[in-house]
Amino acid sequence: MSKFVWPKRMALVWALVVGLLLAHNGYLWLVKGVVPDTDILALLPVEQRDPVLQQAFTHMVDAAQQRLIVMVGADDWDQARAAADSYSAVLAKHPELLQSSVKLSAQSQQDWLAPAQQMRLGLLTPAQQQALREQPAKYWADSALQQLYSPFSGPKLGAWQDDPFGLFSGWVQARAQETPVRPRDGYLFVEEKGRPYIVLLLNLRQPAFSMATQQALLPLLEQAATAARHTVPSVELIRAGVVLHAGAGSAQASREMSTIGIGSLLGIVLLMWLTFRSLRPIAMIVLSIGVGCLAAFSLCWIIFGQVHLLTLVFGASLIGVAQDYGIYFLCSRVAADQSLNSQQLLRRLMPGLTLTLAAAVIGYIGLALTPFPGLRQMALFSVLGLVFAWLTVIFWFPALLKPATLKSSSFAGWIGRTRRHWPLLGWNRASLLAAVLFAAFASIGIARLQVNDDIRSLQTPPKELLAEQIKLGKLLDAPTPVQFYLVRGASAEQVLQREEALKLKLEPLVARHIISGYQAMSNWTPSLQAQNANRALVSQALLGDDGPLKMLAAQLGEDAGWVTQMRNRALAGGSAGHELTPAEFLKSAASEPSRHLWLGQVTGAQGNVYASIVALRGVNNYADLPILKRAADQLDGVQWVDKVSEISSVLGHYRQYMGWVLLCAYAAIYLLLFMRYRLAAWRVLASPALATLAILAVLGWSGQPLQLFHVLALMLVLGLGVDYGIFLQEQGMQRDRFAWLTVGLSAASALLSFGLLALSGTPPLHAFGLTMLIGIAVVWMIAPCFSQDSQQEEEKNAITS
Repeated sequence: MSKFVWPKRMALVWALVVGLLLAHNGYLWLVKGVVPDTDILALLPVEQRDPVLQQAFTHMVDAAQQRLIVMVGADDWDQARAAADSYSAVLAKHPELLQSSVKLSAQSQQDWLAPAQQMRLGLLTPAQQQALREQPAKYWADSALQQLYSPFSGPKLGAWQDDPFGLFSGWVQARAQETPVRPRDGYLFVEEKGRPYIVLLLNLRQPAFSMATQQALLPLLEQAATAARHTVPSVELIRAGVVLHAGAGSAQASREMSTIGIGSLLGIVLLMWLTFRSLRPIAMIVLSIGVGCLAAFSLCWIIFGQVHLLTLVFGASLIGVAQDYGIYFLCSRVAADQSLNSQQLLRRLMPGLTLTLAAAVIGYIGLALTPFPGLRQMALFSVLGLVFAWLTVIFWFPALLKPATLKSSSFAGWIGRTRRHWPLLGWNRASLLAAVLFAAFASIGIARLQVNDDIRSLQTPPKELLAEQIKLGKLLDAPTPVQFYLVRGASAEQVLQREEALKLKLEPLVARHIISGYQAMSNWTPSLQAQNANRALVSQALLGDDGPLKMLAAQLGEDAGWVTQMRNRALAGGSAGHELTPAEFLKSAASEPSRHLWLGQVTGAQGNVYASIVALRGVNNYADLPILKRAADQLDGVQWVDKVSEISSVLGHYRQYMGWVLLCAYAAIYLLLFMRYRLAAWRVLASPALATLAILAVLGWSGQPLQLFHVLALMLVLGLGVDYGIFLQEQGMQRDRFAWLTVGLSAASALLSFGLLALSGTPPLHAFGLTMLIGIAVVWMIAPCFSQDSQQEEEKNAITS
């Protein structure tokens, strides 16, 4: 009896282990509320990650991520205002979801300029600095008279006596040029060819990537649009925001899940039903894969403290290899003599099952040897998932399946008989011709193969959203959050000085229309060095005893006392020791549009530093990015940041590493197989290797560039292909009649599970699915051709109905 007690005890022990995994996963998901990490830079080696840069990017993205911009355009101002009011009225009923921008009042607009107006003597534009150095006193006296008498001399901010030469007004106008948005009647608006667009700035109170937020917000925006169109039928609505793209992606994922997902699930259920005439095998296979996923997530969380979203996607798909263990056992149980109990059957199958697990683990352990934390996490997740799924088959399947539990079916018999129709490769003319044709097809296709790691190629936003975003970007001339300069220094003053050095290099790029402008904190709060220099320049050029102020007094008929009074009044606008600093400026309402530019004191790899962002407007030509990068060269503390290129570089590194790991995995698995099959080991690896070449050739012929997700799928093709080869090779050694049925069920399930993803409109899923579709189909078709069995033996061992 002892030989039967041990399996029962192990089954009970395994039930306890699975119970603990369930409890831990329940705690993580339901109590702790874990969220998978989505930061792509978290996958990089720690030494390659820049904490200050990461904070800067998060600072920029967070500001943009929760922002929703709606532009309401109409033929005239009254219509635009009426439509905007109707639109806003609908949104105002849901303050828990959206926070609308506050209407501007004349007092609030005046309050914006109060801090700068007090320090106006130290605020000059580059053009004003040049004019103060070059223009004679008469020029400035005439300019002051024009400011005083001409009604068309431009906007006046305060009394003429406070700014007789128009320096502060000119500086404010220069700041206003940083955006085409203007205030009017309490609204913000832009104008294009005489058509007004009111700008509604909305902030989400809930996370933009939350499906609950998207499901609540998108219908609400449609209601607001309907209300606006009811008020003004000809209204034009332009929207832009991360939440809109996230909502479109979620909707597409839901549609694909309801078609591809449900279709593949029904296909697998039907396939298993036709084979076993029972739903129990399906439940058992799902059970083994589920235990693998639970264990992988729990243990990875304990080890790493976090699990990346890409790990879940990659690992969950690779655990699909685990279905082979269950299918192999189920098919063998159907074929075995009923006098053979399940434990005895398991011992007979252990060499093949152990070899399939070892081959898969060897392939994924190669990932753990790379310097990328993300790949190591993926490797551990996959290995743990496979091991726990395998152990579930070993400990539970024999206890759950009795010899008479499953019956063969006519469908299973038909699949078995199809094996006899496959040709066997050998030293003959047909085999040689097939090899030559395949070599020509593969070599030409692979020679045409290109690579593309650009993150933009993995995104397919709806055309309507993309068109609206492009138009809104042109109208607002808004800076991009993914390309900017990061400026660092030991103090706030040093950061501002380095910004000013950078701006000297950017001005020629504005003149050449490479960029339309830039936004920087030093535009609003120059460095103390610059403010002192500006103050000295104004005092010397305008307030001297024989300067334009004296000339102006003579033309106005004023005496020396008036000159002294005007000089003192001017000097009061920014006396030394009362300069404008970023800390003071950030307390004002005027800083609200620019707060995302100032990081302040942050913790970096070398300790605490100060940092800021110089954002660029009008970056539309990607061919100009190298020019913008060179602008930061040889400037201390200035770094060009291109997050699109950086993330694309990460994907490229991963693709290259995965490619080398794939080659090493083939070599290591061959050595493992050689230990059991000797010179026949190549027959096991031949089909996945040829399938890999076929995939690369098809990509080359079709003009599709190779991406990371293609290589990830190639790892899965190797794992599944090795399993098929081992099953067929074990058949040749043990005369297992149901090995071909195992291969057929596994391949069909893989095609339904992963191959149908080729129909997805999401580029990464499409790439993964297309690779699996081609790879598994090729492996399935050619694996029997490398069998050692003769045609007569195949016919003898064919399954009879």
